[in-house]
Amino acid sequence: TANFSEQVVESFPSDIPTGIYYGWACVGNGDVHKMVVSIGWNPFYKNIKKSVETHIIHTFKEDFYGEILSIVITGYIRPEKNFDSVDALILAIQEDIEEAKRQLDLPEHLKLKEDNFFHLPESKIVNN
Repeated sequence: TANFSEQVVESFPSDIPTGIYYGWACVGNGDVHKMVVSIGWNPFYKNIKKSVETHIIHTFKEDFYGEILSIVITGYIRPEKNFDSVDALILAIQEDIEEAKRQLDLPEHLKLKEDNFFHLPESKIVNN
């Protein structure tokens, strides 16, 4: 899971509904992978600040702290909600991941994986 900084979260449009979304993610200038992203306050953990947490559906060989993370959100899965237990939260996360995988295999979403957005020259990267 990769969390965006507070500064980046505050720059997100305020009218984006909280919830669980899916799309594509790229670390640095690496490969593009499927992802699920949570936008909101994570009620189970009683967060007081809004967060944007990206779960990249890929196993990386090493940490990528400090790298630039680029994401494209292509669809919405569900609203954010509270859970009665950690097990219920984990089950929902697993279901979200499976739904993201199914949706991202559809042609209309799959084509976005190759978007030039993910392959900007280093000199064109303006912001985290």
